[in-house]
Amino acid sequence: MRQDSLTGGFTDAPQQGARAFRAALEAMARPGTIHEVAGAQAPAPVSPAAAVLLLTLCDRETPLYLAPGHDGQAVRDWVGFHIGAPLTTPEAAMFALGGWDALGPKDRYRIGTPDYPDRSVMLICETDTLAASGARLTGPGIRDVAHLSLPEIAAFRANHALFPLGWDCFFTCGTRLAALPRTSIVEAS
Repeated sequence: MRQDSLTGGFTDAPQQGARAFRAALEAMARPGTIHEVAGAQAPAPVSPAAAVLLLTLCDRETPLYLAPGHDGQAVRDWVGFHIGAPLTTPEAAMFALGGWDALGPKDRYRIGTPDYPDRSVMLICETDTLAASGARLTGPGIRDVAHLSLPEIAAFRANHALFPLGWDCFFTCGTRLAALPRTSIVEAS
């Protein structure tokens, strides 16, 4: 196991985990808002924000899919050491990490069932840009309208049409994160 796999976790897990969880909840409750997080560093290409989300939301009982580009031995070792999440296929994942294109096709992920819509995947999409501009967002948690730089619009519109089923998504870029739940209505700006 490489040395960078053994480092990069929370140094003060209770405090950092609580702050990270709050940021993740705020992002999901208020789609389109961007939040700064800190305290974790995984091997490249995993961003600090994605590392924080993994440490906060995943554990030994949450199967994780690492998309091509993120599925390297150093990342696998880091996940194994810090989180213990079992690595799996897209179809069995509760969480999936990667770039937008690498995470495709999106119809292979779990979208829940009518009785248990919460049994769906959470995508953690690494992006090069995360800005409060671009696609127009409306829906629960958004006062009037919000904007977020999304990699595309069609997939989010199709996902919203499945409601109450569908997947939810976090976007990460450096130390920043935002979220887009399936309840959000996405339109071109």
